[in-house]
Amino acid sequence: MSSCCETPPEPSADGTMPKKRPDMLLWGSIFGVVFLYFAQFFAGEQLASIAWLSTMSTTTFELLNIMWWSLLLAVVFVGILERIPREFVISILGDGNGFRGLLRATFAGVFLDLCSHGILMVGMKLYERGASVAQVVAFLVASPWNSISLTFVLIALIGLKWTLLFILFSMVIALISGMIFQSLVKRGVLPENTNSSDLPEGFHFMTAAKDQLRGFKFNGAFLRSVLVDGVKGSRMVMRWILFGILLAGAVRAVISGEDFAIYFGASAMGLGLTLLAATVIEICSEGSTPLAADLISRGGAPGNAFTFLMAGVATDYTEIMSIKDTTRSWKIALFLPLITVPQVLAIGWLMNIYGGG
Repeated sequence: MSSCCETPPEPSADGTMPKKRPDMLLWGSIFGVVFLYFAQFFAGEQLASIAWLSTMSTTTFELLNIMWWSLLLAVVFVGILERIPREFVISILGDGNGFRGLLRATFAGVFLDLCSHGILMVGMKLYERGASVAQVVAFLVASPWNSISLTFVLIALIGLKWTLLFILFSMVIALISGMIFQSLVKRGVLPENTNSSDLPEGFHFMTAAKDQLRGFKFNGAFLRSVLVDGVKGSRMVMRWILFGILLAGAVRAVISGEDFAIYFGASAMGLGLTLLAATVIEICSEGSTPLAADLISRGGAPGNAFTFLMAGVATDYTEIMSIKDTTRSWKIALFLPLITVPQVLAIGWLMNIYGGG
């Protein structure tokens, strides 16, 4: 099963660790982006005779100049979040039977800084540790692209207003979907989670937080370690962002601005084609952000951008199969897109009416 996230290598039969393979997607994307950026910087005019190469280099140059500060902030926040124990996230989920538990799961999904496939892994682990079906759904729906690092990237690409609206409405969909799943479980339509929570015995959030802060020192060594850990921890994020830049350039090279506005504009057809593209294109959340930005800047369709970000995960076969395998229920897996996609389309349609053009 494809995943954007790294998995630790397993030892061979004789106990030796296999040689680590280079991350071809990361290094290939780095090479492509660096080549196109400096090609535009040093020879932009000369590239005009090669239309597709000129378009890709111009796109790469523009996007990197817009995104560089957000990528730097992303590295810093990833380094900081590396120091927050995951048990803190699990502990705040609380009781899964009620609105408060859904609200906690929604906020946990928004603030946990992982890619969409990394969030999926955490969500499945939360289910195994006793989180309710409704909490897991709220957690997954709220967090496809809502990590802190990607929030900075989106602000740079589409502005603060649309970024905040996207976050707000994703949380609304997460809460509504969670409440629907909660109702379906209570009525016996869907099976409930029979696992029990396995937080460390005697774990208390405030006590653990005080223990963490007691030895904290803000100094040069801390900053260096944050940057080093941020660079290491953001590799899975950066490789998909860089790949997304290349993909956005390729789309611009193939589809003209006029055709893009027609096929992916603020219309019923544009919204439907966006949903189809989100379902078919199997990339991580970080890779989808440059394409979502294009849907606003070139297509004039903020609702399509929202749909592309949200529906891409809700209809992702990796997510559906992971939920089925973890919960051992086809019903739970298939109810995820059945319940979330209509909400996404409705909100996307409203965004296009009141914010498109």
